[in-house]
Amino acid sequence: MLFWFVIAYWVVSVGIGLWAASRVHNTKDFAIAGRHLPFYMVTATVFATWFGSETVLGIPATFLQEGLHGVVADPVGASMCLILVGLFFAAPLYRMNLLTIGDFYKQRFGRKVEVLTTIAIVISYLGWVGAQITALGLVFNVVSAGEISKLMGMTIGAGTILIYTIFGGMWAVAITDLLQMVIICIGMLIIGNEVSGMAGGVSRVIQHASDAGKFSFWPAADLKEIIAFAAAWVTMMFGSMPQQDVFQRVQSSKTIKIAVWGSVLGGSLYFIFAFVPMFLAYSATLIDPKMVASLIDVDPQLILPTLVLKHAPLFA
Repeated sequence: MLFWFVIAYWVVSVGIGLWAASRVHNTKDFAIAGRHLPFYMVTATVFATWFGSETVLGIPATFLQEGLHGVVADPVGASMCLILVGLFFAAPLYRMNLLTIGDFYKQRFGRKVEVLTTIAIVISYLGWVGAQITALGLVFNVVSAGEISKLMGMTIGAGTILIYTIFGGMWAVAITDLLQMVIICIGMLIIGNEVSGMAGGVSRVIQHASDAGKFSFWPAADLKEIIAFAAAWVTMMFGSMPQQDVFQRVQSSKTIKIAVWGSVLGGSLYFIFAFVPMFLAYSATLIDPKMVASLIDVDPQLILPTLVLKHAPLFA
């Protein structure tokens, strides 16, 4: 039954993306939604910038193994990137009325720099995109009870995104982001309510995590650890600022004010909601410790979906 809900959700997402193609009449509509996105839609699509399958599956797995120290890049650095972009860069970039971040480099530094930075951006995102697609393949594999292989799930997920993005551009991305973020957030909160009850309450889960040292954030007083910690934080926080996905969401806003505060609120919501999957995954250590022990060294990304499939209500 759950598998067919996922299929229906997939079909609706593709349908909405293709419907959004009717709003695309020129390059500006395709690249930045004609600069017509309202505040709530900008907030949702900024929030969705990095809130994907990696946030739901990868980050909780890292938290279970390394604690808060291991998630300094994402969600800490990632959310701060979005907030800082809103506060310091959204307004001046919006006034420049550009289509891509490459246009900025071309205007400021010339054609050669535009080409080099574009190539660098593409290369820098290969790992992140790979992580998202891998986690998406894992979702299809788990909800289909193994009927769909991880590779096939990755192909289906990547193909779906390509289809509605190619046809609908930024309009398709914004509308599907809004739909998906609403469904994901509501679903996680419902699951969180159920799971916290099974684990003995929110305070018990938090106290247990604290006693286990999972809230240790800062590195040890060792030069190598400090450098590695700072590098992970700064790379995501500052390195992701001059990127097309962040720039595109800022430029798609209807007004400068929306560009600024949509980015700030979207980044803030991302920081808050990224902790929900971590809470859910850690709750599994109290609800089903045998399951966690069997998966933690094999594939910790399976812990959260296994918990949801075994213990959460179907409609969550």
